[in-house]
Amino acid sequence: MTDGTNAGGALRTRFTETFGITHPVVQGGMQWVGRAELAAAVSNGGGLGILTALTQPTPEDLAREIQRTRDLTDAPFGVNLTTLPTITPPPYEEYRRVIVESGVGIVETAGSNPEPHLPLFQEHGVKVIHKCTSVRHALKAQSSGVDAVSIDGFECAGHPGEDDIPGLVLIPAAVDRLTIPVLASGGFADGRGLAAALALGADGINMGTRFLCTQEAPVHDAVKKAIVTGSERDTNLIFRTLRNTSRVSRNAVSDKVVAILDAGGTFDDIRELVAGVRGRQVYESGDLNAGVWSVGMAQGLIHDIPPAGEVVGRIVRDAINVLSSRLALVAGPTVR
Repeated sequence: MTDGTNAGGALRTRFTETFGITHPVVQGGMQWVGRAELAAAVSNGGGLGILTALTQPTPEDLAREIQRTRDLTDAPFGVNLTTLPTITPPPYEEYRRVIVESGVGIVETAGSNPEPHLPLFQEHGVKVIHKCTSVRHALKAQSSGVDAVSIDGFECAGHPGEDDIPGLVLIPAAVDRLTIPVLASGGFADGRGLAAALALGADGINMGTRFLCTQEAPVHDAVKKAIVTGSERDTNLIFRTLRNTSRVSRNAVSDKVVAILDAGGTFDDIRELVAGVRGRQVYESGDLNAGVWSVGMAQGLIHDIPPAGEVVGRIVRDAINVLSSRLALVAGPTVR
């Protein structure tokens, strides 16, 4: 919850105080997108930029990307480490070791239980944010010792879980049960969203799609323009029948994936369509039908492609205006 604004126009929350940043705005980890230029730009704007560890092919590459980020910003930034079931798991222990040895003080974990990561991070004073899609998972993460959680509503890009609970309900439900700082994620793109998240009891917001559509995001301009022209209805939920739901852009490929699975198909029937290398080609080539690529319903609120630091400042200014004027209670018996 907020504890007021300072003279510089920043919103101070438990999250900003705990993690040493100016504004309660976080750029979530995004595969292929969370690179040095974007993370540094967000951090330089007063938010918290996040590198994505597994975007880097090896732990040594991650170490170099961390150094590149340090060359671009003196502000705090973090590293996302996502653990998901795979046939050949990445060397997570080596990635963890690089994060610690590089002196990174903040990690965003996602996917599986964060508990295996925590002993090393806690030993070295690294603060951990864990992304969750349900209150029960958030409570488990809190009991494991994470420092904050990011609670993802059903509106989010990527994996929203299987409960289909939107943020308007999920965020206050989480806040009511947790004692650590809570970030609201899924459907946030402007100052109205930040004000709403704070009103619901969250300590900040975590955004992916909004930062995907910024000048520093390392994706083709065609992808950014597609987000600007897209609406909140232009996403697909794939893998529903496999109980591994993912929200992606609605395109020829994701339409085909949905049709195959709805007709009783198996993962083997769509394996080639959803290969990660094809999604990466979308970002690199600008061919929007090269594969499936993640985008949230928040694209319906995005109408420009500004610098990432400008996004942070604009959102905070607009949220302050909403909180101080539009939502200010008027003395007297009637509230209009």
